[in-house]
Amino acid sequence: MTWVKNWFIRAIRGEVFAFFVDAESVYTLSAMPVIICMLRGVNVGGHNKIKMDALKALCVSLKLKDPQTYVQSGNVIFSCSEKDLAKLAKRIQDAIEKTVGFRPSVVLRTSAELQAVVARNPFAKRSGIEPGKLLVNFLAADPGKQAREKALAIQIGPEEMHLIGCEAYIYFPNGQGRSKLPWAKIERALETSGTDGLGIYSAPVFQTI
Repeated sequence: MTWVKNWFIRAIRGEVFAFFVDAESVYTLSAMPVIICMLRGVNVGGHNKIKMDALKALCVSLKLKDPQTYVQSGNVIFSCSEKDLAKLAKRIQDAIEKTVGFRPSVVLRTSAELQAVVARNPFAKRSGIEPGKLLVNFLAADPGKQAREKALAIQIGPEEMHLIGCEAYIYFPNGQGRSKLPWAKIERALETSGTDGLGIYSAPVFQTI
């Protein structure tokens, strides 16, 4: 089937299911814990290419259940009973490197963790916030209090950033396209890598959580 509409997660009766919806069909994953896998910097500008069919096949080879991708985003969602997400992320990195020859950053979140990201949104009750200008960067690990303070001391211009747990919430009042936010410098201060920004109100992984 061709999945052309929305990608979203819902909690139903305490169990988390993932749905892919088009005009004619609904596909439901198994009621195992759902993991959202985000690959950084793939299929951007012709670099680090990986086809989504290949990514799905790779997940199947790792015994991950019902993997599904969204367009060419490098994001994949699957069911998995693995509790150690750091170990799982390394397995995925190793498999990608062996298959396509490059090693992207891999950030994993459970559906419950994504729900918490939305609940902790520091801009949620602020007036005047334009949804399309608010992004979340998912960090590979919790940087800790000292690193967060160091990163927050960096001058970032008109943007506003909040570092909460393993996420960076960033609001771009003038839009992201013209921003000079020094994210590479911020990452160095945090001493951990992060994903490319996802719109908390617009990215498919956040739809109708």
